[in-house]
Amino acid sequence: MAWGDAGDTVAATSPGEGRAARVSTPALTAIAAVVGLVATMAILTTPFLLFGYRNPSLHLALDSVDACIAVLLAYLLFGRFSRSRRLQDALLAEGLAMLAMASVATGLAGAALDVQPYTLEAWAPLSLRLIGALLIGAAGLVGDREVTELRRSPAVLGPLVLAGVVMGVLVAFHASLPVAVAETMPASAAHPVVTGHPLLVAAQAVGAASFVVAAAGFSMQSSGHDVLLRWVGPACVLGAFSRLHYVLFPSIYSGWIYTGDLLRTACYLLLLVGAALEIGSYWRSQARLAVLDDRRRLARELHDGVVQELSYIRSEAHLITDEDGVRARIVDSVDRATDEARAAIDTLGSEGDAPLGLLLHGAARQVAERYGRQVVVDLDVSIDATPEQGHDLVRITREAVSNAIRHGRARNIGIGLLRDRGGLRLVVHDDGRGFDPGDSQSTGYGMTSMRERAENLPGTLRVSSTPGRGATVVVEW
Repeated sequence: MAWGDAGDTVAATSPGEGRAARVSTPALTAIAAVVGLVATMAILTTPFLLFGYRNPSLHLALDSVDACIAVLLAYLLFGRFSRSRRLQDALLAEGLAMLAMASVATGLAGAALDVQPYTLEAWAPLSLRLIGALLIGAAGLVGDREVTELRRSPAVLGPLVLAGVVMGVLVAFHASLPVAVAETMPASAAHPVVTGHPLLVAAQAVGAASFVVAAAGFSMQSSGHDVLLRWVGPACVLGAFSRLHYVLFPSIYSGWIYTGDLLRTACYLLLLVGAALEIGSYWRSQARLAVLDDRRRLARELHDGVVQELSYIRSEAHLITDEDGVRARIVDSVDRATDEARAAIDTLGSEGDAPLGLLLHGAARQVAERYGRQVVVDLDVSIDATPEQGHDLVRITREAVSNAIRHGRARNIGIGLLRDRGGLRLVVHDDGRGFDPGDSQSTGYGMTSMRERAENLPGTLRVSSTPGRGATVVVEW
C-alpha cells in the first residue's frame, strides 16, 4: 500500500485539520522560530538556571522515539515518491532515513568495535546526521521537480551509497579518529559549554544551516493542500535550533538531557503531526473513493436497467387505444419516472464538487432537450452551495422545467441564478400557457416537493402565473 497516494488526492478535511489549515505554513514556521529563539536567549542570558539534567534512560528513550518517527516519515515519503516521482519526496525521505540510522549507529559503532570513547561512536552518527541534514536542505530547494525514469535509481541509491562509503571509511580508520568531545562531560549544565573537536562544531553548524534552508524552502513552497509538507518547515526550524544547542552543550553524545534534545524531539513531534494528518487524509480519500465507486455502480445499474425498461414501457404505451386519456396518463407517468431516474443517475454519477451553476444548467438542458425545447440561462458562476443544497436546487430546477414543458406546453424556458439583497435567488420562468395558482388541481405532488426542498435549504418557494402568460418559479435562500 502506497501511503503517498494521500498526497495526490483531494479529500474532505476533518474539523481539526481545517482549523490547522487556517494557520499558514510561514506563520507556523515563524512560531517555531520564536520558540527556538526564546529557548536560546534563555540559555545565553540566564546562567544561573539549570537547563540540563543527567538521565541516560530518558536520553535513550528520546533517541528511540525520534528514530521511530523518522522511520515512519521516511516510509510515507518513499510511498509518495513511488507515485509522484518528485525529487523532493525522495530527498526528504532519504534525509529522514539517515537521521533514523544515526540514532542506531551510536550504539552499534561502540558495540561492534573496541574503540576509544567519543571517537567512532561520535563521528559515525555525526556523519549520518550531516548527510541527512544536507539532503533535507536540498529537498527544500528542488521544489516540485520530477525525476525521470533514467534518473530514478541514482536519486534513490546515490545518497545511500555515499552514506555507506562514509561509514566504511570511518570504520576502516577508526583507530586514527580524533576524540570528538571531552571524555569527561561537565558536572553541571548551569551554563553553555562550547566544547568538542572543530570538525564537530563545524558539522553541527552546517547541519543547522541546512535546516534553515529547508525551513525557508518548504515555507515558501507549501500550498496548504499537502498536509505533510506544511509541517516540515516549522519542524526544520526547531531542528536548526537543536543543532545550535548541541554546539553550546553537546549532550547528544552523553547521558545528559539538554535543551538541544528537547528541541530535536519537538522537531520530530511536528513531523509526527504531519504524518498523522497525511494518514488521516489517505483514509478519508479511500473512503470517499469507495463511496463514489459504489454510487457510479448504482448509476450504471439504473441507466442500464430501470431507464431502459421505462423506455420500453413508453414505446409500448403508444399501442394502447387512447380511451379516456389512459395512454396519455401512462406516457406522462413514464416520462416523470424517467426524469426521476435520470436525476438520480446524475446525482449518483457526479462527484459533488461541480459548480452550482454548471449543475443547474446541465439539469435544465437535459430535461429541455428531451422534449426539443430551448433553455436560456443567466447564472452567476461565483455562487456556491453545499452538496445537499445543490441536490435540492437541481431537483427543483428539473421539476420546474418539466412542469413548464409537459403541463404549460412552453417553447422557451429561462433560468437565472443571482445574488439579491444579501441573499441568493433561483428563477425559472417560461412562455407557456400558465395556470391559476389558486386552483387546487394545479398544485400536485410536484409543487409540494419543490416547496419542501426549498424549505430544506433553508429558503422559500414562490410561484406566480397567469393563464396564457406563462409561469415563474422563484427560490430564495
